Amino acid sequence: MGEPARRGRAAASMPSIRIDRLSADPMYDQLRRQILATIADEGLSPGDLLPGELRMCEQYGVSRTVVRQALGQLEHDGIITRVKGKGTFVAPQKTAETLASGLAGLHEEVAARGGTVRSEVLRLEREPAGDRVAAALGCDVGTPIVVLERLRFVDDERWSLSTTWMPERIGALAFDAELEEGSLYAHLRAHGVRAARGVRSVEATVTDAREGQLLGIGPGKPVLLLRSTVLDDADQPIEHFEALHRGDRTRFEFRLSADDAHGPAFRTR
Repeated sequence: MGEPARRGRAAASMPSIRIDRLSADPMYDQLRRQILATIADEGLSPGDLLPGELRMCEQYGVSRTVVRQALGQLEHDGIITRVKGKGTFVAPQKTAETLASGLAGLHEEVAARGGTVRSEVLRLEREPAGDRVAAALGCDVGTPIVVLERLRFVDDERWSLSTTWMPERIGALAFDAELEEGSLYAHLRAHGVRAARGVRSVEATVTDAREGQLLGIGPGKPVLLLRSTVLDDADQPIEHFEALHRGDRTRFEFRLSADDAHGPAFRTR
């Protein structure tokens, strides 16, 4: 999922501990916990190099299978990343987002936690609505709409690739918006367009060649696809968007309440 941020720092030292072969806890899990403790105690950061497999085998007197099981679990949990021919590194930690369960945009979501967002506008133009977008926006196929495609960066890290389709009357406002550093939602609100309700879904998919290149992760890599249709107070569509979020950067959190009579809907296709 992209290369670690740093490669120059020497591998972190691993404190010598004794793996208890008589413990009910598997040896790989004891080693896994030790690696976690080392990352925390030494204040290691994303991109910092960890000792190699052979070094851990020698230091702890365990087999390579045990080391690989420990590292495999840590990689699955998103704690480390392994790069063939380079080594094992502390992974960038995923950032929790509530975009899937609220009407905030990425700019508002990140600003609320003190981060920064910038966008590279790849496309902003008028086009005729296709079947899928026309259905989402409640218009006839071929109706003129505005499409906005952006590569989004959070704290200067490539974060998501989003495409937004808007009815022409709303999308026309985007041509005057400051979209590189500013918020589209804030610009629309300033012109009296306010989101009231909507439907969002999240599913797993993989990148194609173009998506992988833009997101900096390559083709065939797992990403989270966020889809959304947003309406105003008069139940008129404001936008329909689809955004690919890097799976190594993002996790979505859903805030649930017992008072929510509907709850989340789970569908298969």
